[in-house]
Amino acid sequence: MLSALMYVLVPMPCLFFGGGSTQFLISRDGGGWMDAAKFLTGASSMGSIAIPIILRHAHMIETGAMLIELVSFFIFICTVMCFHQASLDDDW
Repeated sequence: MLSALMYVLVPMPCLFFGGGSTQFLISRDGGGWMDAAKFLTGASSMGSIAIPIILRHAHMIETGAMLIELVSFFIFICTVMCFHQASLDDDW
């Protein structure tokens, strides 16, 4: 459930501070809210990777469960990257 919460938290800074677009993540334009959104996106992404590893280290989950969590995060990131690429194209 903690990983599911992190998957919900990862896109929230993009929705609230970036206007629903992923283009602010690659821009160099600054500003307080833009920098906060980039920081929160990075922190929640690292949390999504770190939580399964920490739980495995504490012997609370098995290695297979950790690998499933990491693969699901990789699939999630690939989906976000595809969305970002599609939003950059004007043909859509």
